[in-house]
Amino acid sequence: MSIILFSDVSQIYPGEIRAISHVSLAIEEGELVFLMGPSGAGKSTLLKLMAGIEMPSAGVLQIIGQDMKQLHRAALPYLRRKLGLILQQNSLLNDRSVLANVMLPLMVVGATPEEAEQRARIALTRVGLANKTDMLPCSLSGGEQQRVSIARAIVHKPRIILADEPTANLDRDSARLVLDMLQAFNDAGVTCVISTHDERLLERASKIFVLEHGRITAMRMPGNEVGL
Repeated sequence: MSIILFSDVSQIYPGEIRAISHVSLAIEEGELVFLMGPSGAGKSTLLKLMAGIEMPSAGVLQIIGQDMKQLHRAALPYLRRKLGLILQQNSLLNDRSVLANVMLPLMVVGATPEEAEQRARIALTRVGLANKTDMLPCSLSGGEQQRVSIARAIVHKPRIILADEPTANLDRDSARLVLDMLQAFNDAGVTCVISTHDERLLERASKIFVLEHGRITAMRMPGNEVGL
């Protein structure tokens, strides 16, 4: 069974604004998938649906075997613990340290401070920031801040990482480093779904979905492209 499955999904906002229309796609466990398209194509909407931030207006959406329309509201936080979300705007809290930012998702779900700190330090080490734990996020470079966001996304060991334009505001070297880290987590078995408009990043993909005006117009795989 696909770990993410869209079947004829549409998302319609007030005023009959269609963000996505009749989208069908399947993502298998362990894949590195890119969502490609210009601003306004529907990439962010797809990621919000995958994260359970929004529910589809029509169609069937399954995440890790759960039908999102039938999922009880009380069960949604438990599903989200299996997801790691990385946003273009990193939403780090500048009134607390890097370490405290990474600990926060674990504290919210009831981890002890000792366990949360241990796991946060391990996550920061994995993204190369073990020496930045006591600093405030605002004192870091843009690339370092995004790496803190990655550490926060993976601290609870998710099955899926969802990243919305994670390299959009970074220079080429920083962008490459962020993609290298996401690739490393994918190599360890984590399913990664990344939205981007930068074609230079796509050589790593298992699968690429191309969006235009809220519809998937093509699916690319290494060495192959299928129009839809």
